[in-house]
Amino acid sequence: MITLYQTPIAWGTPNLSPFCFKLEAYLRMVGLPYEVKIAELPKAPKGKVPYVEIDGQLMGDSQFIIEYLKGRYGDTLDAKLTPEQMAIGHTIRRMLEECTYWYIVYMRWVDDAGWRAYTPVAETMVPTVTGGPVPLSALRQKMLGILHDQGTGRHNMEEVQALAKQDISAIATLMGNKPFLLADTPTSFDAVVYSFLVSIIANPVDTEFKQYTLSQENLVRYCARFKLRFFANWKPPETKAA
Repeated sequence: MITLYQTPIAWGTPNLSPFCFKLEAYLRMVGLPYEVKIAELPKAPKGKVPYVEIDGQLMGDSQFIIEYLKGRYGDTLDAKLTPEQMAIGHTIRRMLEECTYWYIVYMRWVDDAGWRAYTPVAETMVPTVTGGPVPLSALRQKMLGILHDQGTGRHNMEEVQALAKQDISAIATLMGNKPFLLADTPTSFDAVVYSFLVSIIANPVDTEFKQYTLSQENLVRYCARFKLRFFANWKPPETKAA
């Protein structure tokens, strides 16, 4: 059994962290049994979520974990991809994880409306993320500093949303009418794409970024298709029968 440590769920999604969501999606796609527990960041091997425990060993970083699982259990999703398809998948994954991710963070932590919506979620994470009581205002200031150093925080809302929409446009164009990102069958890269798209759409604040994503009909159909195939039986804990 794999124990997946991640942040609390919110906004009706398996996880608001696209990296946690990505790993859980992958586990479902390959049919590996797992259980979910709330992460304690001070115990995380790399100081971030998600992390897993496998045979008593802790392992961090979603992509390193996926590569380990491929090596241990076989690569049932990507084995038949061509080198070109692998290159496209890699490029999209890196764009989402290294660029689009920061736009999502900006919408939650910098934008005032986004922060008001995200505050109840952030409050539930403070003890596990920081290892102790820390004022939420201090946590926000720290994140604003990280965003500024990373670069995204130096832009205004209009500029960030313009950049974010370009990422979504690229994915919609590359996917076209295919049922999944690269082919007629899902690959590990779909775990990434789906988790990021849902992270954007789930935001209760009606931003241009969110509306632009929802306007991409092929991506909306894709999300519905992926959910039906891999998350049809998932329900938030509060809605599960006692």
